[in-house]
Amino acid sequence: MAHVHDIDDELKPAARELRGLIPEVLRGFADLSRAAMAEGDLAVKHKELIALGIAITRECDGCVLAHVRGAKRAGATRQEIAETCGVAILMNGGPGTVWGPRALALYDELATSDSPSA
Repeated sequence: MAHVHDIDDELKPAARELRGLIPEVLRGFADLSRAAMAEGDLAVKHKELIALGIAITRECDGCVLAHVRGAKRAGATRQEIAETCGVAILMNGGPGTVWGPRALALYDELATSDSPSA
């Protein structure tokens, strides 16, 4: 499994290049993301946990990292990450048993990281 910095290092250069090629598309996606994840009747933490469950389902390491990071920043605990993984396992069966632990490991890595992006 890739670690937090490996995932970031792998994705950032390609993301920057793609942003330069299709800035309007990625700006629109960023606007949609901000609107969908804004505080509302559902707290940001709960939205991040929902997004994490979907990211685990989709087996997207960059998405898992982004939403573990977002959930942690919004105050999610390790137990809340674990319970979100449990729901993903319920809904996905075997793949959830692989991607759920990946999400928990990323939470642990972020929790012990001195990185400002953690």
